[in-house]
Amino acid sequence: MSEVSTQPIRVLCVEDERFIGELYKRSLVNAGYDVTLARDGIDGFEQAKTNTYDIILLDIMIPEILGIDVLKKLRSEVPNLKSKIIITTNLELDEKAREGIEKEADAYLIKAEITPKQLVEFLDTLKLT
Repeated sequence: MSEVSTQPIRVLCVEDERFIGELYKRSLVNAGYDVTLARDGIDGFEQAKTNTYDIILLDIMIPEILGIDVLKKLRSEVPNLKSKIIITTNLELDEKAREGIEKEADAYLIKAEITPKQLVEFLDTLKLT
């Protein structure tokens, strides 16, 4: 009987704060995810538009291009994007701004309110197509 080999879920983490990026990467890799880090919006967009990631963790406050602009560019310029885009931020947004982001993103997480373990648990629940 042959075993079915499954590819690990590919995650792009667009995070400019090294400590947070490495913390997320370590936790996700330990949980079996394949993780790539990008440190700014330009690199994040270039990586994301390859459409090879299952999940994109996208910080809002990143250098070069803000995460919200990366999100808009991906939605408008990458047809049939297969990635689930999860906004991660500590930025306090008013309700209207947050609702606008939530319409474009697949989820919205406040970094200060979620541990790396909880992040893994959350990603484990995503329905990936």
